[in-house]
Amino acid sequence: MEALAIRGGVPVKSGPFGTGKRFGSEEAEQLLEALEQNTLFYHFGGKVKQFLNDFNEMYGVTYSVATSSGTAALHVAMGAAGVTVGDEVITSPITDQGTLVGILYQNAIPVFADLEPDTYNMDPRSIESRITERTKAIVVVHLTGNPCDMDPIMDLARRHNLKVIEDCAQAYLTRYKGRLVGTIGDYGCFSTNDFKHISTGDGGIVTVNSGEEADYHTAHAFADKNYRRFGTTVQRDLHAVAPNYRMTELQGAVGIAQLKKLEWICSSRTRTGDRITEGLSGHPGILPPRVDPGNVCTYWFYMLRLDGSQLTCTRDEFCEALLAEGIPNRAGYIPDVCYMQPIFQEKQAYPGSHFPFELSDATYERGLCPTAERILQTAVQIPISEFYSDQDVDDIVRAVRKVADFYLKRS
Repeated sequence: MEALAIRGGVPVKSGPFGTGKRFGSEEAEQLLEALEQNTLFYHFGGKVKQFLNDFNEMYGVTYSVATSSGTAALHVAMGAAGVTVGDEVITSPITDQGTLVGILYQNAIPVFADLEPDTYNMDPRSIESRITERTKAIVVVHLTGNPCDMDPIMDLARRHNLKVIEDCAQAYLTRYKGRLVGTIGDYGCFSTNDFKHISTGDGGIVTVNSGEEADYHTAHAFADKNYRRFGTTVQRDLHAVAPNYRMTELQGAVGIAQLKKLEWICSSRTRTGDRITEGLSGHPGILPPRVDPGNVCTYWFYMLRLDGSQLTCTRDEFCEALLAEGIPNRAGYIPDVCYMQPIFQEKQAYPGSHFPFELSDATYERGLCPTAERILQTAVQIPISEFYSDQDVDDIVRAVRKVADFYLKRS
């Protein structure tokens, strides 16, 4: 048996991983053009418009709205979907809080559905069990770039007259049965912050998938204080409150250049993630993520699970040993499921108030989503990059297998 590096053995990887520059002359050229417009306001300039046109062409949609962040994109989708005071919105318990902010800003109540153990995505059966007369929408989260099982989710939504909002922050060019996620639900929400496949520093996009101009106008206005800026006119007759989530021309300019790199970025990450899974599949003690046939995962990161019944180590010991082999990693993804955060345990979105939680019977006890809780207790996250070489990928596989072999239970 090969000695672990943490116990004096030779590390699998001693050299650096492949790296590269995310930004270059293409972004600089677009930024200069934006500055030469003598305006950085999206309605007067041309960069945000071009960014959206390029995105729409890539995704095959007619309408999309630019926003200041992915969190803002999700809030805009909530507003466009008509989510309002006292509504319930079903979503995933393993996600960034940005998925939840828009729900609470609309004074609606998040309701959490359990997940599938190997895709880490929402289980349609659990979603159905959470539907009540108050349910208004479902926010599906395509975690790590792996698509949710959208057909049964969309069937549920249509039968119960619910809106479906896709959180695609980690899922650029992810495909479900050949269809791009973000084009299947009523709205698709994307993030362009610095921790996504493409970056404009911060920013976001909402696809409006009904194809109806009125729906697009509602979403567009909700991102801009409910002002309606179309053509040369601006309508300022306000009938409901809405935030200011406008994207600037500087963000749009960088986005134009970044979109040109997106297909290469995603195909590289898909190849890397799939090769890791191929190398780990069937190995005792290791449970790779499942990507269903016909789907394409674009792996914002790679997350596997440990089968503790076959290993003699704890998850933390496994992670420490893997790090010593030269493979960066961390235990889990978020520290705990979202509903164990103080905001839900105390039911306090606003200091000194239990509104809007008091409008619903939703509960947030430990064990609410047992599969999601087990995922976070057994998961190991490994960062990947579009710049990784084949040797980098081989080293990841070899290191994970080496650590698992060392700690494997033997009769």
